[in-house]
Amino acid sequence: MKTPHMEKKPMSNTHRRCNPGSQPSRLSQAIQGILLASALTASVAAHGEETTNRKSYHISGGSLGHALSQFARDAGILFTGESTLTDGKTSKGLDGEYTVEEGFRKLLAGTGLTYTITSDNAVAIRVAETGSDAASALPAVKVVGQVVDVNDPYNTAYNRTESSTATKTDTPIMETPMSIQVVPRAVMQDQQTTRVKDALENVSGVRSNTTLGYGTGFIIRGFRNQRVFRNGLVANGISIGGATELDTANLQNVEVLKGPAAMLFGRIEPGGLINVNTKRGEKSSRYSVEQRFGSYDFYRTEWDATGSLTDDQSLTYRFSGSNQNNNSFRDFNFNDRVSAYSSLTWRPSDATEMSLDVEGLDQDFQVDRGLFAIGDRPAPVPVERSYIDPNDPVDTLSNINLGFNLTHAFNDDWSLHHRFLATHNQSSDISVKPANAFTVQQFLNPSQGNRTYLRNIFSQTVKSQTYTTNLDLTGNINFLGTQHQPLVGFDYLRSTGSYLTRGNFVNPINGLGIDIYNPVYGIDPSFYDTALATPFPAGLNHSYMRDEWYGVYFQDHITLWDSVHLIGGGRYDWATTGRGRDATFSAAEAVLPERNDEGFSPRVGVLYQPVSWMSIYGNWTTSFGANNGVTATGSTIAPEIGEQYEAGLKTELFDRRLTTTLAYYHLAKENIMTRDLNSPDPSARAAIGQARSQGIELDMIGQITDGLSLIGNYAYTDARITKDYSGLQGNKMNNVPEHSGSMWLKYEIQNYEQLKGWSAGLGMFASGQRQGDDANTFALPGYARLDAFAAYRHDFKDTRLTAQLNIRNLLDKTYYESTDPFQNAPPRVGIYPGAPLTAIGSIRLEF
Repeated sequence: MKTPHMEKKPMSNTHRRCNPGSQPSRLSQAIQGILLASALTASVAAHGEETTNRKSYHISGGSLGHALSQFARDAGILFTGESTLTDGKTSKGLDGEYTVEEGFRKLLAGTGLTYTITSDNAVAIRVAETGSDAASALPAVKVVGQVVDVNDPYNTAYNRTESSTATKTDTPIMETPMSIQVVPRAVMQDQQTTRVKDALENVSGVRSNTTLGYGTGFIIRGFRNQRVFRNGLVANGISIGGATELDTANLQNVEVLKGPAAMLFGRIEPGGLINVNTKRGEKSSRYSVEQRFGSYDFYRTEWDATGSLTDDQSLTYRFSGSNQNNNSFRDFNFNDRVSAYSSLTWRPSDATEMSLDVEGLDQDFQVDRGLFAIGDRPAPVPVERSYIDPNDPVDTLSNINLGFNLTHAFNDDWSLHHRFLATHNQSSDISVKPANAFTVQQFLNPSQGNRTYLRNIFSQTVKSQTYTTNLDLTGNINFLGTQHQPLVGFDYLRSTGSYLTRGNFVNPINGLGIDIYNPVYGIDPSFYDTALATPFPAGLNHSYMRDEWYGVYFQDHITLWDSVHLIGGGRYDWATTGRGRDATFSAAEAVLPERNDEGFSPRVGVLYQPVSWMSIYGNWTTSFGANNGVTATGSTIAPEIGEQYEAGLKTELFDRRLTTTLAYYHLAKENIMTRDLNSPDPSARAAIGQARSQGIELDMIGQITDGLSLIGNYAYTDARITKDYSGLQGNKMNNVPEHSGSMWLKYEIQNYEQLKGWSAGLGMFASGQRQGDDANTFALPGYARLDAFAAYRHDFKDTRLTAQLNIRNLLDKTYYESTDPFQNAPPRVGIYPGAPLTAIGSIRLEF
């Protein structure tokens, strides 16, 4: 019976683990009976795991050394040295649920080797004696390790050795010739992260880019990206007026693939791809509930439950979510949010797995228009001051995701994976906003009377629906001494969206002006209806968008001499995009201008492992993006094209528990679409030409000792506009610091019995100066923020109680996170400050 790999991520189908190390001696191969044995040991995990416990494995056939190494790592057993015992031997692999003993027995079947589990839980591999089950085992080398399930909520380790996002297979990160970073659930728990934007502070070259104070886009390697993938599929096909809000309650991890990812995923910004992986049902019953409370009336309840619904454990479930209510350090801002997630997974046989999940988020909040600049810096006003009005109507946001996954293994070598995702997003906001007539010159000398913040009332309603699916076929082939992992696939996306604007976008409304230093608030609620009666632009306040593409792609992962990995492939896209504006949605759809584009996106990468703990890699890749914007005259915009060269070094240190990636890249993008500042229409777009980003990035994550974990990064990013038609050539790209980084350290007391259960962490998150807009008219100053936490955990047999306290911005520094990319033209508003000192306490019960 065959079992697809279920313990990892839903995109998984095959994986291998190579440990080339030093090459075996030819002399030692010729001398039987005195070959050096591999030594494997497993220390019993903290929760009483024994070698009789079963786990699910999917290890492809091929080299015996690869298979044993993969099995040892998946079982939580650390592998030491290289063994000539396995040289030239093959294995059929391992599919299904096995104990440690059963796994070794099947992997070694027919190889002439056997194993012994000694009294101290060491595992020794040896040559089986002819006609006898007895043999002299070579000495076993003791290795400290743990049986670790990455999905176990009790797993506090940071390190993750595999990611499926870069290749759509469970290829180890050390064998992937791209920069791929994983932020696991353990980090999000320690940092008390509630939004994905905060989790991504732990990844180099990634910056959040807030819109209206709630929707979050991201800047990766200098380029803005509002699309986020969910379990490998696009979760927001058309994004208008802010990206989808992303809660972390139902997430297992967050992955970031640096550089163009179009070869496997289609239309995507060249800076990189963000993929969130949701939790899945587990066979063992586990439950948890957590209550958080903190500054600014912050209250959040999280829950998580999983287990089997049938006696044979073929049907499992997951139910998780959160309910959050909080005010803000920013005046008049608040957030009431509920998210819920449920998933069913059915395994009708060892070869097939199907899962269905539904996720919903509903949010009431108030948009935040941010602060503004005076001169070349943020205005010298308190960061809590807001220039919206306390009587602004409540704004709403809702997201619904319906996902389906099917994995089927035809045999040991070939697997099929099908995914489907339907996403519905809707948001509506009404607020007082700055009028475009409010110019920079009005703030040059505020002491001379130019102190009035001119405002009007504006509303926007956004609806979008995205349907996307793909089909992947993966295999394993041994051909002329080389190993191949071929992948062929097809995907399809259709996304439609509507955008309704009301109000007076340009001219200030008499009586709505406000003194920037001594604001007086209060607008009659009935005035909003009057102010919104006039649409803007006149007669063209309804926009309709449609985005559709098909793509076919192929990839091959070739392994040579156990130490060289080649990944090559390409994708061909057919894309149709369009956006129309008129007095009604039906009229806008009728006049929709469509643009048809097609293009080929190749990717080539090579990686060499001179020793098992170090990899040297390089890649060249391109991206194809079909713009869905139109110019002020109604014409469509040519596709965006990206190209990247990258080289880097990866290491696994401290018994392979600490993974580091050092990368250099050069990335260019043409036909960049931005808002046309010469048009009063906020939906008008223009291509500024070409931009280039190059830099160095360092990421590290894992454990230095059993008690000391870390996640850290540094990025040097030089991002500039290199070709432009409006005078911006040579300027730095907005919101991109040259220098940025973070370091988060957690220590869990191990050696003092009376202090066991205590842990503490300290982190610094820093950024250099950033330009607030592409015109480089103002800048945000650099900052360094210090965060800390302390926690105490107590176990009661099968129940765990954890109390935790987190402090964010421990030194209470004033800093500014980003500017709104759609509001940073004159009057240069939309500067979002970071929160002052904020405390969050929590009590979590797991059972």
